[in-house]
Amino acid sequence: MSIIIKNLTHIYMKGTPFERKALDGVDIEINSGEFVAIIGHTGSGKSTLVQHINGLLKPDSGTILVNGVDITNKNVKLSNIRKKVGLVFQYPEYQLFEETIEKDIAFGPGKMNIPQEEIKNRVIKAMESVGLDYQIYKEKSPFELSGGQKRRVAIAGVIAMEPEVLILDEPTAGLDPKGRDEILKQIKSFQETYNMTVILVSHSMDDVSKIADKIFVMEKGKCAMSGTPREVFSNISKIEKVGLSAPQIAYLMKKLKAKGVDVDENIYTIEDAAMEIQKLYSKRLMGGS
Repeated sequence: MSIIIKNLTHIYMKGTPFERKALDGVDIEINSGEFVAIIGHTGSGKSTLVQHINGLLKPDSGTILVNGVDITNKNVKLSNIRKKVGLVFQYPEYQLFEETIEKDIAFGPGKMNIPQEEIKNRVIKAMESVGLDYQIYKEKSPFELSGGQKRRVAIAGVIAMEPEVLILDEPTAGLDPKGRDEILKQIKSFQETYNMTVILVSHSMDDVSKIADKIFVMEKGKCAMSGTPREVFSNISKIEKVGLSAPQIAYLMKKLKAKGVDVDENIYTIEDAAMEIQKLYSKRLMGGS
């Protein structure tokens, strides 16, 4: 499912002394099946932007085309759009409320007038996609789980509705490194399995460098940069001007290059850096033999 946003503007508290332009003429295009990251400093407009994509917020001007349908049109049924565009808010575990994990995940599909057997199948499938064994966890209370597991349950509840677009607002916020890596790995896995369009809002450059196909950089309500991770993170000076930093490994590779080490300085993931250093090491061994 493709998304095209044109000249999107949103003003908070319009006409009051506290008026603030949260989005200012944003243009963004997301292709069907892409894994997109939206990054930016706090207050840059990231969350405001994604809440427009399923109609939670209405723009003051501009258009939002979801699979060719302009959802800003007053005749469009937003309830239909929200079945196709799932949004997982920051700290979604605080939205859990049912007595068992199975019931919590089944709540959304249960509002879609589908047969009970289909709901159960969706719950099983969604739990498996986030790494929770159905037989082990179905009767457990979500409030007995760890923070990372609670977040998986909350994400599974949205996945069970089988949206064509999945938006995740800071899904790794507050998690330890292990929990963060597990969540990201699972998100990438089901994106690839179901060819789903995924939009990840994050302030962690290390997170998005690993998994995103495309990155949009927000600054003061505008889209300041866009491109592949390599294109965005190769321009460290521009990234830093908007109050962000590149992935830590990018700084290391540039320092090695500055010291005369023959490495590709435009590397931004630990995995690629390891391969690059191994390649250099092998080259030196061969040269010394």
